[in-house]
Amino acid sequence: MNTRKKATILVVDDEKGVRQSFDLVLKDSYQVLLSGSGSEARGVLSKRKVDIVLLDIMLPDINGMDLLQSIKETDPNTEVIMVTAVKEIQTAVKAIKMGAYEYIIKPFMVDDVLTIISRALEKKKLVEQVAYLKDELDRYGKFERIVGSDKKMLEIFELIRSICDSDGAVLIQGESGTGKELVARAVHNQSSRKSCPFIVINCAAIPKTLMESELFGHIKGAFTGATNTIIGKLELADRGTAFLDDIDCLEVNMQAKLLRVIQEKEFERLGSNKVIKSDVRFLAASNKNLPDLIEKGLFREDLFYRLNVFPIFIPPLRERRGDIPVLLAHFLEQHAKRSGKPRRSFSQEALNILTEYDWPGNVRELQNLVERLATITKEPVIGLRNLNTLSIGRKPIKDMTLKDAVNAFERQYITDVLDSVGYSRKKASELLGVHRNTLLSRMTELEIKAE
Repeated sequence: MNTRKKATILVVDDEKGVRQSFDLVLKDSYQVLLSGSGSEARGVLSKRKVDIVLLDIMLPDINGMDLLQSIKETDPNTEVIMVTAVKEIQTAVKAIKMGAYEYIIKPFMVDDVLTIISRALEKKKLVEQVAYLKDELDRYGKFERIVGSDKKMLEIFELIRSICDSDGAVLIQGESGTGKELVARAVHNQSSRKSCPFIVINCAAIPKTLMESELFGHIKGAFTGATNTIIGKLELADRGTAFLDDIDCLEVNMQAKLLRVIQEKEFERLGSNKVIKSDVRFLAASNKNLPDLIEKGLFREDLFYRLNVFPIFIPPLRERRGDIPVLLAHFLEQHAKRSGKPRRSFSQEALNILTEYDWPGNVRELQNLVERLATITKEPVIGLRNLNTLSIGRKPIKDMTLKDAVNAFERQYITDVLDSVGYSRKKASELLGVHRNTLLSRMTELEIKAE
């Protein structure tokens, strides 16, 4: 993998000597394209992705200012550096107001040229980073690392370490809320691409009519309402990682287009014939059984095999109950740090109930529950009384025998009363209308622990 891909610079100048001078100065560090006229430059720009244009203000066929305006309208992210004679300084200043990055005066100093180009590339990189960080700021930060000590999770950690530096695609499967995006981020953050973008593409959230534009971008005028050129997610992910969440929601025709990008490592923006080279590692996630979707004709088999180079299956919480207390403690700690309030804890009884609960929403459900309980509970210890209002851990009556249902009701009722009086057996027995010894006997039979 080449994470230091050379930037492409287009030199537009009608003087052959000037073009040759720029080529000599730049060719060791950049990919240099040369054009002797404005029309020739437009032809190059229509077919190639260019990072920087060195543009002479005075061209024989097209006014340099008009070409500047055309370039910025087509792709605002292309940086333009004007090349001018001393007498044209006022025009160069006007060009900067129109969107040019800087100007170079003929005859130029080599160090000045290299410095200006380096700064322009740095600005371009920052603009691209800001474009995706705006979306990422709200997504990332709630859960900065994967928490788990279960054997199955340790095997996943080891697998991540072994595949992170490969460029092979990764298919992450597991139920909703198991943490598939966290695993994807872990793969990216431990890879040699970690300093480059991690772009999340939520296939379930993007309308079908907008998916192609979201992935590949579009040029101004590509369709009704396309008033600006937009960079697609895959272009933003260049040299980094693209994570396709809920890949099963992608329409079959879009699956074919995605497959082509993965295979050919290139694509075009919507409305453009310009080929954009793609250096992206693909990660995908699904909570569906993809082989079943293949049988039904809803998912392409060839795309499945392209993505399933390194399969990762994340087990649901009910299959790794030992991680539940660890996760509960982790999210309580996170809440305390964010809120600035003292850290709460769960009573042993509450912990037992939560550990036995099946968590159909997995880690996401657990995180939301902890957030809610830590916010509304006034006491330092979260007990059964707090859980009772949320119906956590209660098995449906219809799934029990009559004896089990009676015992479940009695266990819950006695626990509620005990919790309301701070587990004072004397006060609880008075409220229940039974002798204290009777209460103690029933607590033993129903396995109710005294807190």
